[in-house]
Amino acid sequence: MSDIKVEMRDLEPMVVVSALGFGTEPELEAWDLIFEFAKNNGIDVMSGEHRFFGFNNPNPSPGSPNYGYEQWMTIAPGMEVEAPLTRKEIPAGRFAVTHFKGLQHITDTWRRFVGWFEESGLQPGPGCEQCYEELLTLGPVAMEEWEFDLYLPVAQGQ
Repeated sequence: MSDIKVEMRDLEPMVVVSALGFGTEPELEAWDLIFEFAKNNGIDVMSGEHRFFGFNNPNPSPGSPNYGYEQWMTIAPGMEVEAPLTRKEIPAGRFAVTHFKGLQHITDTWRRFVGWFEESGLQPGPGCEQCYEELLTLGPVAMEEWEFDLYLPVAQGQ
């Protein structure tokens, strides 16, 4: 089995604002929408009060440089959200989670993490088509210093 370190973690239900980007670098577009929303609503993204999750949506297609990326920021349950953003209620779930540092390692870490999962004997959880990338480091930090937790959903009771 892979040498990757994994822990099991339960995520509580969340209310998020969701932004979708599409193109060759959709992450930047989605993040810009989230930061604009935060600014317009007096939210200090550096406060540590909010969490930031993202994932491909849709995944890259063979032969195309374009793909989608959906970025979430947790918000207060009663907060209003206007188009082009959406408000979503995310149910609780159980996840296998691994941690890494440096954006340049994200593809390799995902590859190793999925390999670990395939060998683990764990069963995918509901919503198994959705895996999350949680950015833990905000602020003026080089991409090589960014820290992430990656989430793979697992069936309850595992």
